[in-house]
Amino acid sequence: MGARDEIVGLYWTISGPVEVHFGREWSLFDLRDRCEQAARVGFTGIGLWHADLEHVLETRSLGEIKELLDANGLHHLELEFLGDWFLDPEDERRRASDERRALLFAAAAELPAHHIKVGNIVGTDCELSRIVEAYAELCADAARHTDAKIVYEFMPYDVNVNDVDTALAVVEGADAPNGGLALDTWHLGKLRLEPDDLRRIPQRFLSWVELSDGPYEYAEDRLDEVINRRRLPGDGEFPIPAYVAVCRELGYDGPWGVEVLSEELRQLPIEQIFERAYESTRAQLTPARERSLGV
Repeated sequence: MGARDEIVGLYWTISGPVEVHFGREWSLFDLRDRCEQAARVGFTGIGLWHADLEHVLETRSLGEIKELLDANGLHHLELEFLGDWFLDPEDERRRASDERRALLFAAAAELPAHHIKVGNIVGTDCELSRIVEAYAELCADAARHTDAKIVYEFMPYDVNVNDVDTALAVVEGADAPNGGLALDTWHLGKLRLEPDDLRRIPQRFLSWVELSDGPYEYAEDRLDEVINRRRLPGDGEFPIPAYVAVCRELGYDGPWGVEVLSEELRQLPIEQIFERAYESTRAQLTPARERSLGV
């Protein structure tokens, strides 16, 4: 595959039997094993969740982490997740967010970070004008530490930013050189956004794309579906190749992430997790590339 087909195995996809958001979020798979498996199957990058990064740093330095990534040809890294950055500085949640911000910025300064993912997973209500202002401040702060993009991931449970137009209002309002949007096809599908709906996004703000699949209709237990029941690209109802094709047409030429929060996937042996994630994602990229070449 060419450079425009590089695939990044994101944290929740390759972490193994973790307890997403409600327990031990750090991986039982040693980072060396994850890096070696990623290189074996063809990934050119991986993702790290903040809790896992903290755990890894108990036994390895950032320099040692970089050596592992370099040794396995992993030159793309996703760092996540930063929330509550738009709250009042005196808010307890904001103080915790600032500590996490320092951790992620320090890591991005030394590691090959493609981007740092931010957003509002817990759905805290906030005036849009404040979100725009705080996002601009966040991007300016990040630029003092790293060249990594600060990508805003809009999603169904973000009560403030859950459609293309509002997401654009955030990144266009901030107008930060290092700011942009993260598109997750699972969120796009659940929001009933069609591939053509993405055409409103200017190329400069199309900063990151990750692939995941599922059904359009929500399960009765939405939280369980979000963290345990997503599907590998191609195993659900979402038009993954069409999303890919539109992003290509808009000028996106970066790597593609695969983010599948699946209890079933997490229980597999490490070799199968990496193989299935890589092969399913690659299969979704290939037809889009061939169509763009007129094959």
